[in-house]
Amino acid sequence: MNFTITRQNLHKGLAAVSASIPTKTTLPVLSNILFEATSEGVRMSGTDLDVGVRIQVPADVSLEGSLTAPGKKLQEIARELPDEPVRITTQGDQIELRCGRSHFKLNGLPSEDFPTLPAVSFESGWQATGETLLSLIHHTSFAVSTEESRPILNGVLWELSDGQMRMVATNGHRLAKMTVPAASSSHTTVQFIVPPAALQQVQRLFGKEEEVVVGQEGNHLGFRSGGTEVYTRLIEGSYPNYDQVIPRDNDKWAVVDRKTLESAVRRMAVVASDQTHRIRMSLAKEQMQLNVLTPDLGEGHDEIEVQFEGDDLEIGFNAAYLLEILRYMDTEEVRLGFKAPERAATIEPVSGEGEESGIEYLCLVMPLRLLD
Repeated sequence: MNFTITRQNLHKGLAAVSASIPTKTTLPVLSNILFEATSEGVRMSGTDLDVGVRIQVPADVSLEGSLTAPGKKLQEIARELPDEPVRITTQGDQIELRCGRSHFKLNGLPSEDFPTLPAVSFESGWQATGETLLSLIHHTSFAVSTEESRPILNGVLWELSDGQMRMVATNGHRLAKMTVPAASSSHTTVQFIVPPAALQQVQRLFGKEEEVVVGQEGNHLGFRSGGTEVYTRLIEGSYPNYDQVIPRDNDKWAVVDRKTLESAVRRMAVVASDQTHRIRMSLAKEQMQLNVLTPDLGEGHDEIEVQFEGDDLEIGFNAAYLLEILRYMDTEEVRLGFKAPERAATIEPVSGEGEESGIEYLCLVMPLRLLD
């Protein structure tokens, strides 16, 4: 293998792929990046066996070939190289870099040892704008569970149907659901449970202005835009029926300034229990009171103005979950819906006048039992 590449292209490729390399692994080859030099340029690939990234960058290839080499070390070297062309050659299982007066040799491993990335066909895949895809991921993936006891909830449910896309994530205590319009397709409705690690790579590597093609092959999903590809193994199993837990009979509604509520909850969270983060919310006409009583620490009280419809209500919440949801609301005001102290509450953005985008965003948070 023998090729010449600009320092910028080398660093761009290594930076894109290195993030998929596991920090700890018992397989030495997974710490490496696979280089494949062809007549079309140089492909770099990295994987942790669950998520894989491949990127093609322009290069002047004199001799085609392939080899794996230490990913993180190469990235650190490329970051510090002078802004001159980099010549990369291989000798056996060793890779050699020359740039200006800098010269490095690193021990690699044969390309045959590198795991094969999934063979996903993009010919009959779905298309989505980067803006749509990134918005769905941003507004939902924060709500996934990190507990290993329910692996299904460790992923984001992605539903694709004719005319719309939806992502849902929950940990059983809070839920985020977003639906956006999508181009018509000939496909029937399909569902995937996607690991958040793969969606993080999609967020990192694709821009809002890009067109992303999504393909599926068996239990693998692939994302492609330009010369960049992300592959992931899907989480197998049936996602819980999230629609059943979304309340349809809320009859108490509060509209409040998001930043005002966020600030008040954050202040109360300082005094809340480190274990439960419990705060008490009391709602009456045009007023919301927030109270905290932590016996071994102290107490807190705050009041903010709201537009409230319905009977007076007292309900308990985990302040951390409330703050997390409010952080992902993009509007100045939010609408909270309630039924009873023991029933789930909903939080939705309040769009400005004339805003009709077809986007539906709803978060749900389960209440905490109040102790008198």
